[in-house]
Amino acid sequence: MSDSPSPTQAPNRIRSNRNSDGSPGSAPGRSDYATTSTPNPQDAEVLARAQAGDHQAFAQLYALHKRRIYSLCLRMVGNIAEAEDLTQEAFLQLHRKIATFRGDSAFSTWLHRLAINVVLMQLRKKGLSLISLDEAMEPTPEEGPSRSFGAPDLTLTGAIDRLALERAVADLPAGYRLIFILHDVEGFEHNEIASMLECSIGNSKSQLHKARLKLREALRAQRRQEERS
Repeated sequence: MSDSPSPTQAPNRIRSNRNSDGSPGSAPGRSDYATTSTPNPQDAEVLARAQAGDHQAFAQLYALHKRRIYSLCLRMVGNIAEAEDLTQEAFLQLHRKIATFRGDSAFSTWLHRLAINVVLMQLRKKGLSLISLDEAMEPTPEEGPSRSFGAPDLTLTGAIDRLALERAVADLPAGYRLIFILHDVEGFEHNEIASMLECSIGNSKSQLHKARLKLREALRAQRRQEERS
């Protein structure tokens, strides 16, 4: 995958918009949120041909979506070679299962679900513990009962050191990291994430909230360490 992005090519923003083909769009402001766009008829026609066994159409789908799938894999495993292997495996899974896509969700959402399953299987093979989505709903002392989930976190979306944020995200437990990447980096909405992970919207919001709490604390700790040095 010679055109895969370098791991140092981190986003200059936390949230990204998406074009109709699922590719990253223009940089938004702090309050911008990704929205579900009307499917492009040309994209739908390419998908239909790929489902019918057209190899050229499948190659077009690969070209449209490979960078985002690779980006997700790389951010989850932190290793270029492993991310490339996982991306290839995700598209092998797509090749096997594309005929089963029925359009109940956006194609990009469905494809990300395939890729996430590949990544999570790899993490389990490596023996990494994954925070369960049910566990994410358990209250913690610092939250209190009236905490609201899912609002934009200006502490994290402000002008902070990008490399420090990358390190903090990489140190998150895999379950928290996945939700944060899907929502705050890739720009998926909670209903889309819930569809990908087969969980409730409330669980997705809770997991994101806890990921942000951990990130804020990690960034504060990094700043304190820098001030002492």
